[in-house]
Amino acid sequence: MSTIVDFKNVSVAGLESSPVAEVLAGLRANEARYFMNKYKHEFTTVPAGESQETLDYVKRVLKEERGIEFAAQPLETSLFQVENIKWAFVFYEDGLAVNVLYTVDDPKKRAVGFKLSEGMEVPKELEEKFKFARQKSKLAGTIRGSFFVIKGEY
Repeated sequence: MSTIVDFKNVSVAGLESSPVAEVLAGLRANEARYFMNKYKHEFTTVPAGESQETLDYVKRVLKEERGIEFAAQPLETSLFQVENIKWAFVFYEDGLAVNVLYTVDDPKKRAVGFKLSEGMEVPKELEEKFKFARQKSKLAGTIRGSFFVIKGEY
């Protein structure tokens, strides 16, 4: 069952087991606000247990592109297409949010993004491999983010 993420009244629903549930909920709401403002798209999430196809897709891209496999428990996912971009998101229990941006008709505009909730440590799977830039968000506090360009076809 999908849930529309409300970025005006931030809720931890679906993320309660996370030790950083409040800021992870803010990070999720930050994404929802971005998609509403830029694309007029309602950002919806699905419990990870109901979205194995999305989890498998994101896991495949991470593993094949960079050999990354996260130990953290996935809590929620989102999968949709706006304009010519296919988006996949996974929100993990430790506070990590991973997104796959896959432009359908332009192989040069494909990437995986990582966002770390305020207060979480850099996951060991990403240590020393990525540098993180900081971004301020009214909804999520300080978000640290990084990305890599996708080279393969998915």
